[in-house]
Amino acid sequence: QLQLVESGGGSVQAGGSLRLSCAASEYTYGRYCMAWFRQAPGKEREMVSTIYSTSASAYYIDSVKGRFTISQDIAKNTLYLQMDFLKPEDTAMYYCAASRAGCFEDKDRYDYWGQGTLVTVSS
Repeated sequence: QLQLVESGGGSVQAGGSLRLSCAASEYTYGRYCMAWFRQAPGKEREMVSTIYSTSASAYYIDSVKGRFTISQDIAKNTLYLQMDFLKPEDTAMYYCAASRAGCFEDKDRYDYWGQGTLVTVSS
């Protein structure tokens, strides 16, 4: 059973940066689509970014393009989300997820989830 553990959340001012990490309990590169989701209070959980293998496969939702970067450290079995130029609307609980079947926007297509890490951006 794949286990995912997120870290790196915190409180920052608008315009600041954070790097989220997601440590996996087993090798994920090329075996799972790895994704970052977020859920703001009172809102649905939304997919933010996905990556299957190389950075060329990375996908971002429009609202984070040019500000967020997803990457993987194969040797460490760790997924990252570098978040720059943060905005108050980025405030949410951020979750790492893995899918065996491919990359999807639908959260129900993901098989494994981390516990989440909270990001708060103040104006």
